[in-house]
Amino acid sequence: MNIDFNKKSTFDYYLPEELIAQHPIEPRDFSRLMIVDKQSGKIIHKKFYDVVEYLNPGDCLVINDSKVLPARIFGKNVETGYMVEFLLLKQLSSEMWETLVKPGKKAKSGFKFIFGDEKGTHLTAEITEILPDGNRVIQFEDIKNFFSKLEEIGQMPLPPYIKEKLKDKSRYQTIYARDLGSAAAPTAGLHFTPELLKKIKDKGINVGSVTLHVGLGTFRPVKEENIENHKMHSEFFIVPQSTAEVIKNAKKSGNRVICVGTTSCRTVESVYDKFGEIKAFEGSTDIFIKPGYNFGITDGLITNFHLPESTLIMLVSAFAGYETIMRAYKTAVEEKYRFFSFGDAMLII
Repeated sequence: MNIDFNKKSTFDYYLPEELIAQHPIEPRDFSRLMIVDKQSGKIIHKKFYDVVEYLNPGDCLVINDSKVLPARIFGKNVETGYMVEFLLLKQLSSEMWETLVKPGKKAKSGFKFIFGDEKGTHLTAEITEILPDGNRVIQFEDIKNFFSKLEEIGQMPLPPYIKEKLKDKSRYQTIYARDLGSAAAPTAGLHFTPELLKKIKDKGINVGSVTLHVGLGTFRPVKEENIENHKMHSEFFIVPQSTAEVIKNAKKSGNRVICVGTTSCRTVESVYDKFGEIKAFEGSTDIFIKPGYNFGITDGLITNFHLPESTLIMLVSAFAGYETIMRAYKTAVEEKYRFFSFGDAMLII
């Protein structure tokens, strides 16, 4: 059978809405884990805390330590009292941000808004520009302690398919999140607990951190039927020297590099694509990994179950093989796995 990997619809699958996880599992590592053997296609059903059984001493686990910005803020127009929702997309300078607003008609140039409690913690900003795509540039007035104020008044920018209110903000952060800057969580990492990470390290597995700030483009659907025409959003990343070394050592000694999440995978593969090896580097990437891609670093992948026709399901199809992934997803639906950001996980080795 000839499969056209340039067609978006090739990556579609049937998903009942009730399988979209609306809240995280407690504790974190009690989510389910599907083990997929990429050579044989064999599937085993486990719990996430069993992941340690499948990691060998000398392997390198690559995690993304980016922290989600509580970027969803609600502003009251200082003159009219109208409420407008702002999503901080990109910091342009210490005071200026590019934002997504709704409703747009209540957010005109020159309008001023107050965010938070007027008598307590709050921020004030003015719309200075309306960009061609409808996004607004806003300028904050007093930026002293800006990020700590934002932590207090902002909400997590949860994906649109999560309708339930998140009770605990920390559940949309990984336990090792450190570097503030993501518009969405690197969700494969949400399953780890401090105890599980300690167990992994105690077994002799090296853990290396990279940083890739996940952009809002991660929620942007692929609109073009021919995926060759899809433009990826650019995202900032850092591979520190210490991580480059542990990855190099794992490769040199014949051990595996297991990436936690598509973001970690895209980071290390971006560096490999640029230099033909892994090394310390920081820059931006718009790498689009789809079937036909040759992986230079990644030997194993821990990942959640992704949206139909998304660039993420294209990446896992490239890594494990299209038929293997489609069969795994069909099995996950039959076995009632939980899907997407707060859902269950898959380990492909």
